[in-house]
Amino acid sequence: MQQQLFPSEPNPIPGLARNTDPETSHDAAESIDTTALERIVYDVIKQFPNGCIGDDVVKMLPQFGIQTISPRYAPLIRKGWVVDTGEKRQARSGRSQRVMKVIKKEEYEQQRLFP
Repeated sequence: MQQQLFPSEPNPIPGLARNTDPETSHDAAESIDTTALERIVYDVIKQFPNGCIGDDVVKMLPQFGIQTISPRYAPLIRKGWVVDTGEKRQARSGRSQRVMKVIKKEEYEQQRLFP
């Protein structure tokens, strides 16, 4: 069976599994509670008032793999709860990583964005 380059069916789990991924990937994506993971990552970033890099977050969450943690940054930034400061810091690898920082802390606490 040949796969279409641009399938006409919408992706049932946007951002978590591609249309071309195997069924097992879609099953795994459906089992992930992204809101809970975002909350966990948010809470770690919040512990760094001067901002942090991905390495800092991963270090604080050894029970999760980087593949679980790093996809949470973009949604948190899009939602306005975390900001990319524009600053870069050196990671363990020697490469630069963006510095992220929690903003709207008071709003978050009042609205309880994450159940």
